Amino acid sequence: MRIPLFLAAGATIAALMFSARPAPAEPAAAADAASAIPASCASCHALTKPDNPTVERLWNRKGPDLWYAGDKFNRDWLVSWLQNPTPIRPGGVLWFKHAKPGSPRDTLDTAAIEKHPPVDAASAPRIADALSQLKSAGLVNPGEFKPEGVNLTMGQMSFGKLRGCTSCHQDKPGQGGLSGPELYDAGKRLKPDYVLAYTRDPQQFDRFIWMPRLTLTDADLQRLTGYVASLGKEGK
Repeated sequence: MRIPLFLAAGATIAALMFSARPAPAEPAAAADAASAIPASCASCHALTKPDNPTVERLWNRKGPDLWYAGDKFNRDWLVSWLQNPTPIRPGGVLWFKHAKPGSPRDTLDTAAIEKHPPVDAASAPRIADALSQLKSAGLVNPGEFKPEGVNLTMGQMSFGKLRGCTSCHQDKPGQGGLSGPELYDAGKRLKPDYVLAYTRDPQQFDRFIWMPRLTLTDADLQRLTGYVASLGKEGK
């Protein structure tokens, strides 16, 4: 199983490339919002921006960072998902920790992937409101995604063929990679401006994250974001 070594090498390269970048300041409101979220959430998620991000922290975290959840998630989706959580990452936070060697290919031990506990209906809106206040201090620019005139067909082609997004992500159930979060309901889950900002430069959010920073034009970013933002909304 050599993938972990590959990922480790990628993380090291990312560290060298981005270690000199200044970290944006965290808004003061974020700390107040974090205090309104149940303490148990902090045992798995970073609710405030880590002062000193490291590869080890990324490697050992139990859940995705939520310190920019307000930029990332649509509130209505959060309220619904918190009550009925379903897997977003098919292989867990780090898929290779659940990989089982096999032939002709490795498989995932899905039974070993820890499930997110559900939240009761009364608490879900309150927690979603608190999470929605957690912002990234300028990493996401509201209104940067311009949906008018976006060519979704070209966006789909970029996602599946030209930019290789399906190596890690699924835009349809069962079609695509398993190491990244599924995106077939991304239009309901994610805010388009976040999708654009994260796709443009994932290391702005965590300098060690292994999602590659691609050389994309503004037009590429708009097309990809438009396609991702359409997923899960088909026929509506």
